[in-house]
This record gives sequence, C-alpha cells and structure tokens, in this order.
Amino acid sequence: MDRRAFFGRFGLGLGGAALASLESQESQAAAVGPFAGILNSGHLPAKAKRVIYLFMSGGPSQLETFDYKPELVRRTGEELPDSIRKGQRLTGMSANQANLPMAGSVFGFQQQGRSGAWISELLPWTSRVADDLCIVRSLHTEAINHDPAITFFQTGSQIAGRPSFGSWLSYGLGSANQNLPAFVVLISKDRIDQPLYSRLWGNGFLPSQHQGVVFRGGRDPVLYLKNPAGVSGQSRRKLLDRMAELEFLQYRDLGDPEINARVAQYEMAYRMQTSVPDIMNLSGEPESVFDLYGPEARNPGSFAANCLLARRLAERNVRFIQLYHPGWDQHGGLPNGIRRQCTDVDRASYALITDLKQRGLLDETLIIWGGEFGRTNYSQGKLTKTDYGRDHHPRCFSMWMAGGGVKSGFSYGTTDDFGYNIVENPVHVHDLQATALHQLGISHDRLTFRSQGRDYRLTDVHGRVVRELLA
Repeated sequence: MDRRAFFGRFGLGLGGAALASLESQESQAAAVGPFAGILNSGHLPAKAKRVIYLFMSGGPSQLETFDYKPELVRRTGEELPDSIRKGQRLTGMSANQANLPMAGSVFGFQQQGRSGAWISELLPWTSRVADDLCIVRSLHTEAINHDPAITFFQTGSQIAGRPSFGSWLSYGLGSANQNLPAFVVLISKDRIDQPLYSRLWGNGFLPSQHQGVVFRGGRDPVLYLKNPAGVSGQSRRKLLDRMAELEFLQYRDLGDPEINARVAQYEMAYRMQTSVPDIMNLSGEPESVFDLYGPEARNPGSFAANCLLARRLAERNVRFIQLYHPGWDQHGGLPNGIRRQCTDVDRASYALITDLKQRGLLDETLIIWGGEFGRTNYSQGKLTKTDYGRDHHPRCFSMWMAGGGVKSGFSYGTTDDFGYNIVENPVHVHDLQATALHQLGISHDRLTFRSQGRDYRLTDVHGRVVRELLA
C-alpha cells in the first residue's frame, strides 16, 4: 500500500498528509513525499547533491572565451585549409560563401591562477576563480542547428519528446524539500533572440510531477499559483482534499499512475503558495551579497538575480536548478555581441561559485557552464580588423564545471592550432551527462524507464564517465 492509499483509507486525507509533511524534517521528506525517487539511495557514493546548470543558449564562441589560439590570430584572413576542414559539413548560412577566411579573436588571453588556465580578457571575474574551474575544451556534438543541439544537451536526444536532465534526476532521486519542486528553471529576461521551448525542461514519458517548474522575475513568479479572487486558502485546502478522495477512487479502479502524479502536482502547488514568495524575496539578503553579485542582482529576471536565486534554491536542497541565458548566437557583429553577453554572466558566475564556497555548499553542488555547440574559426560574412561573425561549429567547443567532486584548476582536452578539430581527449555530450550523473551517485546506464516497449535513459545507448575529470 502506498502512502497516498494509506492516508486515504484511514480517513486522514491529503490535508493530514500535507500537515504531517510540513511538520516533518526535510531529511525525512526525501524518503516519503509524493516526489520520492525510485532509488532508495544512489547506485554509488554521491559526491554532489544537486546541479546548477548555467546554459548559454545560442552557442558561445570557444575562441573568444576559453580556447586560446595564437596561430589562428597570426593567420587571420587566410583561407581555411582543406586539410583542416576535411570536407566537414557547414550550415546553409556559410556553405555558399565564396571563401572561408580564418578569424583569430580580437580579444587577448592570459594565464590565470596557479593552474595557468588560458582565459579571455572578456571574463575578468571568472578568471579570479580559475583555480576552482574544471575546463573542458574538447566537447563535441552531432547537432549543427540550435533546436536539435539544445534538445540533445537537455534531453540526451536531438528528437523532441524525451525527459530532460532535471526530470531524470527528479525521477531517480526525488525531492529533498517537500515545499519546492525538485527541478526549477530560471530564464534570463531581455535576451530572448531564439525560442526556448518548455519541452527542454519537460518530463517526456516520465510522470508529470518530474517536469521543471519555471520561476519568473516579477510579481507573479509561478503562473497560476495564486488562488483566484474570492477563494481562500482554507477553501482551496478543502477542495484539494475532496478532489484527492475522488482521485483515489479513480486510481483504485484504473491503476493509472498519472492520476497520483496529478494530485501530487496539486499538492505541490498548494505548498508553493507559501514557499515561492519566501524564496523570491531577496530583502533579507545582506548588502555584502549584492556587492558580490553586482547591481544587476537587484533586477528581477536578470542573470545575476537568477544566480542569486540559484544559491537560495541550493540552500533549500532543490535537486536541479536550470538557468538559461540566451543571446549567444553571433553570426555577425560577434565582438560587440559577445562582449555584451560576457558582461551579463561573468561577475554573476564568479559570485555564484564564491558564494557557494563561502557557505560550504560548493563541494556538494555541481555547476555546469556552457552552450549547445561552438563557433567556426572562419568568419561568416565579411571579415574586418574589428568585426566578424562565426557560424555554428559542433566539432569542438568549451565548457566548464565547478564543485561537485570534479577536479579544480584543471583543463582537459586539446584542439588543433586552428581551433577546428579535437586532437586529444574528446568528450561527447553523453559523456558529459554520464559524468554528471556519476557525481550524483547514479550509474547512467542503470537509471532507465520503459516506454513503448524499450528501456530509455538520458544517455541513450552510449556514453562514458570521464574519470580524468573527477577529483
């Protein structure tokens, strides 16, 4: 007999269940509530308890951020050699160009910290925490266009409909806080140059309580959470209790687990009416915190404000916190565009690492920073001394991780002198996903769900744990 059936049969109803859960300690909540995972414990010892995924939507240029290529700078303007391209496909946006002039970065790089990591002058704040970063310069993907590439990183498949990363984690480990979702999504405002579909944080074929919940900046952080005019909290509580009794009867007759999932969603929404206003209220944060994150942290919906919210959610044991910062798709005017984007995220990323570290949370929080692919080493469109653009490039790109049991002050993977191909230690999208799950105590090939006659997993049919990245 499951928990819901027990309370239903003995007349306590979901009202009693909710009261009991609110009075229980959070350490007990993960084991019993409607968001308990299918794993009583992980498959192996966990180094991280949660993930904060800083997704730079649009594809940041590795050549302007973390992959220093002085030879490319010296040969700016020269035609991309056929021996480097090797007949690899291009997108339709640059495939018909008369020539492909190589474009070195106009921005300088310096070695930072004890680790000596090469980091662009565009990221002076991130450079301060170079010794906390695990930089991977050899990511690669099969996807060459935005929608399939983002979907691949977020769900493990280029085809829409699979569960997202956060949904898999919610399904496997459940929630460690009964009053907040296991999976929260935060999207930077004012930078939406391409759509971000809700299926990127959707549950796919997993039960619906595992989908991500979007928190927005402003007066109404979660849509449809407030009671309608004239409906009190007490009335809503009675409505949910009566509805749960009817749903229980339906579940007993039909056995459809989605019935329980729907009731669990109603209950979570009821709890969130109190917990969400509290989490979104930054008035109790000291001035030192706003000094750390910068003035934009006071601007609801900005990347800096979302990073501060991510720290607050991490303190409350939310399992998966997904931040999206769009605007990185610079096919033209790249120098000005990427300067703006880096200004948006640089200080806040540094602040998030520093804040978590000061609070003793970094070691148990895995931070991931990166986009869906990289950018070409040749210019899309006209190349000048001060301006150029870059097309999509899936062959090699850079990301970084921090905390969560990965090596700090470490760089992994090497690309050629032209920044076009990987020459050492390639890391596939599924390898990154497998490694992240491993740090959370999950074997990527054992967390599965049967749908339409086959077992699915986040890493589909392959992927390896990149043990060289682990501390």
